[in-house]
Amino acid sequence: MSAVLSALVVLTAGCQRWEPAVEPGERHTVNVDWSDPSMLLRAGELGSNWHEGDARPGLPPWPWEQNDCPDYRSGDYTAKSHRRGAVERYYHPSDGSPSAHHVVERYEPGWAERNFDDVHRVLLRCASYGVLGSQVSFDIVDSAYLKGVGMLVRGRIAHADTPAAVTYFVMVKRGELVSTFSLPDPGSQAAVDSVAATAAARLG
Repeated sequence: MSAVLSALVVLTAGCQRWEPAVEPGERHTVNVDWSDPSMLLRAGELGSNWHEGDARPGLPPWPWEQNDCPDYRSGDYTAKSHRRGAVERYYHPSDGSPSAHHVVERYEPGWAERNFDDVHRVLLRCASYGVLGSQVSFDIVDSAYLKGVGMLVRGRIAHADTPAAVTYFVMVKRGELVSTFSLPDPGSQAAVDSVAATAAARLG
């Protein structure tokens, strides 16, 4: 199950290190040489009832893998194989409701921008699809978020008999760094904007 879909279902994702699948002619050796936990949000920046897990270095799955989407082909998105490192953290609310997740990736020169292009294509190709008896959908709320350095995406997973679960995803690019965090709907756009601005500031 993809990290993004997992965020919608249980807001947790696999943490194994892997090299993303690419076409045979596009194979690239990942050289992990970067990890900086200071780039990650702190629990208090999400709200008073949040608790943070340990920062995890290494190379987690690309946040936008959509292996459950029938139209998704991992090899079509080559930027992910040009990551130089990453660090991630999970956040858990006191009441046991869905978790949040933040990952910061460092790309080889020129590849952070291409990563944004790949994400746009994934969101268009997999805008809506069925999985596990539910309907997953994504809407790009703002493709020029935070004065053009970010993108705001709203994800939904709809069940037949229960209200849709909503998660916001924010991507921010600064140089060759890409920050992606997922946050269960806090109930207001202002709350999402506040966390997004803090995440952007962490990139320098």
